[in-house]
Amino acid sequence: MIQKDFQIESKLGLHARPAALFVQLTNKFSSDIIVGKENKIINGKSIMGIMALGVSNGETITVKVSGVDEKEAMAEIEDFLLNKING
Repeated sequence: MIQKDFQIESKLGLHARPAALFVQLTNKFSSDIIVGKENKIINGKSIMGIMALGVSNGETITVKVSGVDEKEAMAEIEDFLLNKING
């Protein structure tokens, strides 16, 4: 299992479009992907779950990836959250 924290640097946070792109990315992998914020933990492959977290600009999320392709999955998630979240 790999776990990393990410501070979301997007003016609108992890809102509809970035959330949809995030879920599209996570669904490419067979690994389990869990996303948490404060005391909420959701399936990182669920658009409803990501939207329910209500992640705003400057907030920190924790991403946990576990499975056969966990390293590749975390690398792509990290690239998205740090470099591509704003399009």
